[in-house]
Amino acid sequence: MINVRKEEKSPISPKIEEVEKFMKEHMGIGTSFDVGFRQFTVLDRKLDLYYVTGLCDTEYIIELMKQLMELDARQSRTKKTFEAVHEHLVHQQVETIDSMEKCITQILSGLVVIFVEGEKKAFVIDVRYYPGRTPQEPDTEKVVRGSRDGYTENIIENTALTRRRIRDERLRHELIKVGKRSKTDICISYLEDVADPGLIKLIKEEIKKIDIDGLSMADKTVEEFIVRQGRNPFPLVRYTERPDVAAAHLFEGHVLIMVDTTPSMIITPTTYFHHVQHAEEFRQSPLVGTFIRWIRFIGIFASVFLLPLWLLMVIEPSLLPQELSFIGPNEEGTVPVVIQIILADIGIEFLRIAAIHTPTPLSTAMGLIAAVLIGQIAIDVGMFIPEVILYVAVAAIGTFATPSYELSVANKMSRLIIILLTSFFAVKGFVIGFTLYTLMLARTNSLNTPYLWPLIPFNGKALQSIILRMTIPLTKIRPSIVHPQNNHRQP
Repeated sequence: MINVRKEEKSPISPKIEEVEKFMKEHMGIGTSFDVGFRQFTVLDRKLDLYYVTGLCDTEYIIELMKQLMELDARQSRTKKTFEAVHEHLVHQQVETIDSMEKCITQILSGLVVIFVEGEKKAFVIDVRYYPGRTPQEPDTEKVVRGSRDGYTENIIENTALTRRRIRDERLRHELIKVGKRSKTDICISYLEDVADPGLIKLIKEEIKKIDIDGLSMADKTVEEFIVRQGRNPFPLVRYTERPDVAAAHLFEGHVLIMVDTTPSMIITPTTYFHHVQHAEEFRQSPLVGTFIRWIRFIGIFASVFLLPLWLLMVIEPSLLPQELSFIGPNEEGTVPVVIQIILADIGIEFLRIAAIHTPTPLSTAMGLIAAVLIGQIAIDVGMFIPEVILYVAVAAIGTFATPSYELSVANKMSRLIIILLTSFFAVKGFVIGFTLYTLMLARTNSLNTPYLWPLIPFNGKALQSIILRMTIPLTKIRPSIVHPQNNHRQP
């Protein structure tokens, strides 16, 4: 049976020996090499300083100890030690706490805690310096024009990147710790006078309900607790690693969820059409952005319905007009067409998965082997006909053109189901598959938000802004789907 200690129940003892005993039992002082401990005497009082090596800025710790050790020469013995120590802690963020559990949590979060003999409170100084990389452009959200910075695994840097773009005193960053053992920091970001208070309250309640020992998968674990996706393959939240994209959604009235140790920010609530837009559209002129958006829409449509439609034409050639008879296969293969399509489609998925696990210098060679050797030889031996390779490749390109990786995988799963239904029931199967796909999207909700809005329920003006990339001066109204407190974006 595992004994889990209760949080925030042990007061700080004025006896420094009891504090040291508690810290040794609960933090492994002397056992864990990365838990630092220093004791020195100031104004005839013992001071204990605790920190975690690797999470703190060493220069700040050294400077703090210098200032405290010089107290004897600067202060008279008549002055209270606690107040004197507080005055000489040279840092902008100094707080006092009165619970041993809080002290341990702060130490493990990268802060320094100082205990003073004879006092029931301890000082907490924020000298965090988390290891990590510098902000750089995300691989999955690259643009031709635009900023090249991106979120990192450091939540402090991430909030700063957002503040840099939204210098509004009404921007709120609320911190919640989740996980009995991990105590992961989760930040809820929103504009206080814009975001829906009901949405903010709902997200806070869902996060506070999370009861788990740790968030090893960070943002994905939080998402599963919040939206309870179940068997629905479609993404119910949007991920972004671009601060400009996150800021744009905050201006609209969305709520941002940042989880420490991950560069992916969760945007809520989102609809299907949030997942098919990309920052590149807004970095070009409105006409060019509209053109790019339409091409992307065609690619997404092709990724789902091109292969089932072509298979239907193969099964029912009478559906094709004489002018389009060239679409059908020009030669018979030894393997049924539907089997060829499924094998080729799964083969593309094999390559995608292999590319993820293959070092970059080798991925190019792997692609050449797959294209030249496997693809060409498979056609030569009669396993595949050329048309199958062509249409599978076009559908795969449409999949890669989908901005949301999660949506692209969900669409691929839907495509395989529609292909199977079409192969079994021909026209009826295709109609059934298309209907099931549409009904699945129409019945989906994300945090009480209809997934197909503004198509279902219909909103003409909002749908127009999705079909066309409107100029920024014309987008004066925030999306009604997020129920903003302030509808007007411009005075």
